[in-house]
Amino acid sequence: MAEVNTEGGGKKKGKKHKTKKQSTRIDLTPMVDLGFLLITFFMLTTTLSKPQTMEINMPVKDQNAEDTKVKASTAMTVILSKNDRIFYYFGIPEEGQELKMEVTNFGDNGIRKLLLEKNAPQIAAIKPLKAKFENKEITEGEYRKAAIGIKGSPNALVVLIKSDDKSKYKNLVDILDEMNICNIGKYAIVDISPVEQDLIKNL
Repeated sequence: MAEVNTEGGGKKKGKKHKTKKQSTRIDLTPMVDLGFLLITFFMLTTTLSKPQTMEINMPVKDQNAEDTKVKASTAMTVILSKNDRIFYYFGIPEEGQELKMEVTNFGDNGIRKLLLEKNAPQIAAIKPLKAKFENKEITEGEYRKAAIGIKGSPNALVVLIKSDDKSKYKNLVDILDEMNICNIGKYAIVDISPVEQDLIKNL
């Protein structure tokens, strides 16, 4: 509510008429009530943001060892190291076999491009399925079930994630994000071998 206070006397003889000065004082008490009402309104109507979680499927403890074997033709090993460097090689190394390890990073032409190329058949199969879901031809449950089946096919890429003691925790989170972005359905976090550690030191 605004109040206008006027001060000053009336006309005096022999002097020119002067405009009366008016002082304005604004009462902000109702604005405080309005502020609390707006805060309460937004608290009740706004949907709280849900925390984003990362889904990681872990193997069953009593699973047969034969069922968890990885085919050499579909295996890819990724080793995280210092300075955001990523070492990788394909296949399962046999005893006495020399590893052909290469280096990449998290850049635009780095590990993501490599994973997309290697996982291209699964990505191509999921693309029309995603289009059906976006067009509401199938439900979300049907889309997820079919996508999991495609990602877990026998010929799908299997990524073994390893890290040395010089890598950062952020690198592990980043590589797990890359698994989701590139639609990699089969991946596991395993320990690095002494042979791999020695090989990294020389690269």
